[in-house]
Amino acid sequence: MPGSTPVRRSSLRQQIADALRDEVLTGRLAAGRHFTVKEIADLYGVSATPVREALVDLAAQGLLDVEHHRGFQVRRFTHDDYRGLVEARVLVTEGIFRRLAAHGPLLLSEEGMASVRRRAEAAASAARAGALDVLIGCDLRFWRELAVLTANEHVCDFLDRLRVQSWVFAVPLLRREPDLAGVCWTEHVALADAIRDGDALGAQRILDAYNEHSLSLMRQLVDRHGDGH
Repeated sequence: MPGSTPVRRSSLRQQIADALRDEVLTGRLAAGRHFTVKEIADLYGVSATPVREALVDLAAQGLLDVEHHRGFQVRRFTHDDYRGLVEARVLVTEGIFRRLAAHGPLLLSEEGMASVRRRAEAAASAARAGALDVLIGCDLRFWRELAVLTANEHVCDFLDRLRVQSWVFAVPLLRREPDLAGVCWTEHVALADAIRDGDALGAQRILDAYNEHSLSLMRQLVDRHGDGH
């Protein structure tokens, strides 16, 4: 069970949701794991109400399944689910890059682009080193900041949800690899620079190559290890 992250008394609902989300993302709370509100409340030493609210939030994000009269279960994502998540990302990001082509990189300030590039460098460095836990956090922050291009918080939230769910499927498979150095995608900086320069076609080419890399890698890992659970 999770529980290494202390939970303070303020904003308990969000803190518990964030702590459990991290446990699911990193695979420490494995797919198929069952638990009750009482288990989590006892673990963190808090009342049931913020725990229940946090678990409902995670279920709404597609990370947990609600089991009637039994509690909650960490959702199992299949390889078919993963392919569908990538397809959904493609459909949304194509619209984003059409906007970039029409308006240029005006939706991100110079300061915002500098922050995106720092995130890109951190994510690429973690990917090259095979530091999976670091990569997950850096990669999600990189894509969240890039999603500002949409100027639409609903699209940002939707893309973040797709990326989180993609990682939840991928992480158990990646952890079975003896050496992850250079296995995951490393072209975050090239994408950030293409967007900064208003090169929508170049950015789209990089993104297409990224999606193909992701699909190909997961096909290889599923063939090698099974479904990852």
